[in-house]
Amino acid sequence: MRFLNKILKNSRSPEDGIFFEKITEILGFKPLNLVYYKKAFTHRSTNKIGENGFPFNYERLEFLGDAMLGSVIAAHLYKEVPSGDEGYLTKMRSKIVSRENLNELGKDLKLIQFVESKVNPQHFSENIYGNIFEGLIGAIYLDRGFEYCENFISKKVLKPYVNIPQLEGKVISYKSLIIEWCQKEKKKFIFEPFEDTGNEDQRFFGVKLIIDEKTVSRARETSKKRAEEKAAKRAYFVLQNIITKS
Repeated sequence: MRFLNKILKNSRSPEDGIFFEKITEILGFKPLNLVYYKKAFTHRSTNKIGENGFPFNYERLEFLGDAMLGSVIAAHLYKEVPSGDEGYLTKMRSKIVSRENLNELGKDLKLIQFVESKVNPQHFSENIYGNIFEGLIGAIYLDRGFEYCENFISKKVLKPYVNIPQLEGKVISYKSLIIEWCQKEKKKFIFEPFEDTGNEDQRFFGVKLIIDEKTVSRARETSKKRAEEKAAKRAYFVLQNIITKS
């Protein structure tokens, strides 16, 4: 086996050798097939085609990684919280695999350094960090199987990031929380767009949250959805004392 590993190591290009060393450091084990990991960091903008004639990028690996991540976390929660019902377990899993959390994981692991793309990195959305993290998990599964995948998720996600008591109080979506509160209290609300007059090169969307004909908060973001979530979060902290008492 050592002789075979030596042959394989010597057959790698200098670029592959550097990639192998860096990805091994992140994984905590040596990959067997670098192709899976290269695919995990290939953006669709490269328009690469694999040997099978299909697109060579991380999108399918992202789908697979998402499934692996969900199953490992579901098993962990089932074991650690025996009193939790289906609704509780589902909500907790959603908090752990939220896009915000996955983006932070991708950033912490500095995965963006491996991405091959024809798009300027400054134009990437925040979600690329979580996407490539899921792609990496998909690559681990194909390369090493479920056990390695489970161990990686346990080491990189569950142990450093999952604190169940803290997660119980974490809000996934402030917009959903505000909407539920308004419906419960029979309050009229609307997320109303306003003209953004910013001078930035990138386009921003302005949104104000109006409750019972009173503007409670305003926000601007790079998408309407994110602007609404930010406005809802600001409204929550303005109305927090009222909401928590209702």
